[in-house]
Amino acid sequence: MGVVAHARALVDAALAGDADAAGWVLIAGLAVLVAVGAAVQAATAASASARGAGEGARAGGAKDVAATGDRPPPMYSEGIPLLGNILAFMRDPLALVRRGHAACGGVFTIRIAHKRMTFLLGAAPHAVFFRATDEQLDQTEVYRFCVPIFGNGVVYDAPLPVRLQQFRLLSLSLRVNMLETYVPMMVSECVSFFDAWANDGEVELLEALSHLIILTASRCLMGREIRENLFGEVSRLLHDLDEGMQPLSVLAPYLPTPAHVRRDKARKELRAIYAPIIKARRAADAARAAGEAVPPAEDDMLQTFLESRYRDGRAMDDNEVVGLLVAALFAGQHTSSITSTWTGLELLRSPTQLAAALAEQDAVRASHGEELTYAALGAMDVLHRAMKETLRMYPPLVFLLRKVLSPRPVGEYTIPVGDVAIVSTQVSGRLPELFDNPDVWDPDRFAPGREEDRRAPFTYLGFGGGRHGCMGEGFAYLQVKTIWAVLLRTFELTAVGPLPKPDYGAMVVGPKGTTTVRYRRRVQRATAGTS
Repeated sequence: MGVVAHARALVDAALAGDADAAGWVLIAGLAVLVAVGAAVQAATAASASARGAGEGARAGGAKDVAATGDRPPPMYSEGIPLLGNILAFMRDPLALVRRGHAACGGVFTIRIAHKRMTFLLGAAPHAVFFRATDEQLDQTEVYRFCVPIFGNGVVYDAPLPVRLQQFRLLSLSLRVNMLETYVPMMVSECVSFFDAWANDGEVELLEALSHLIILTASRCLMGREIRENLFGEVSRLLHDLDEGMQPLSVLAPYLPTPAHVRRDKARKELRAIYAPIIKARRAADAARAAGEAVPPAEDDMLQTFLESRYRDGRAMDDNEVVGLLVAALFAGQHTSSITSTWTGLELLRSPTQLAAALAEQDAVRASHGEELTYAALGAMDVLHRAMKETLRMYPPLVFLLRKVLSPRPVGEYTIPVGDVAIVSTQVSGRLPELFDNPDVWDPDRFAPGREEDRRAPFTYLGFGGGRHGCMGEGFAYLQVKTIWAVLLRTFELTAVGPLPKPDYGAMVVGPKGTTTVRYRRRVQRATAGTS
């Protein structure tokens, strides 16, 4: 579909009542107004600059800006002026970025509506992004679209000192001693889930593992009470929160679309569900502190938040507790379900890697016994590399964003204040200057002797990097490795059909189309009517 036809289809959809299309049309209209205003300002500034340059030249004092590296990155645009970039971004943002990289190199700017987006692709530009302080590149404004989901006063709606303390409190629940307590919960959920499968059959892997990920995450993170009594209701609310995070939400998070209305209602209901649970746990903590005979405290993230304190001694209030739980679940739910699915889809299509993974399970059983423990999972290097390679090729979050608060030199350019600096994990993960044969799924590129991720700092971005690297990396590896260890030990597995393509039209990128896998139990169970 051409640009003009795409624009017409968008307007037609808006006129037909499509709220998301209407939002995009509104943003495009605002972009035109902003661009016209900016053009007028630029023309005025250019005229004034020309007059000043003439006077400076006469005085012998002209400055060569380009020679000092003060010039901004090159602009990349395509299609109809003002609207071309917006329409291209809506169709396929990654394709637009790839074309920008091919035309301009590793540092360039694309104007989308009223925002200047400067992309940093490659190891050296990545270093500028990840080594910056929060006073230089800030997360707050660019991730403000998350506020309706996480809640007021939480994470990206909190002042920087408070946000950093919230991240610290979140990290307490992801320390090694806590991860060790989570493993039995993960194993129990996986065994119970797969026990419900028949002796043989076919499943849609993404659908199945998405459900399992919510089960394991709700037990480890959101609390036993939710998992045992309210799982169905909370899952529905989390789905509504998830559906309320659309590409349109990034530019207009409070536009009253149906998805946003359901999102806001779900957030209120979720807090109401947690209120009595938090109240009961606080009462039990007080009774325990008073020496009363009450059951021991739970080993989960909810309890960690209730016991944690800010540096001034203040406990988190109910809204902060629920907000951080939702943030933690959102950070891991999609990424783990999508990563576990892609890992399996590629592993089952690679006879060499599948054989290595099965042999590894035998070796771990011989050295650690049948029980899946934290130590046993840590010994599974083949599965670890398979997941790591999957995140290189299929990162669920394809863009990492920061607002530029002070000019950032990068090579021969300087990114101006006000730009949105962006690293694309997807585009960078497929750059041939960073990885050999980057479009080939090859976990052994991370094996001893090759270690392509160590060629330069910030080459591999599977879990981000720098001061804001993913705190849940250890949890994610445990979760995905537990799932696939149980699957490989329990079933013979075969991929069905071609490998699906990534769905780059989604906010969190997963497989597009079917993800069918055929399974057969290694040890057949007796069924009704057999003996």
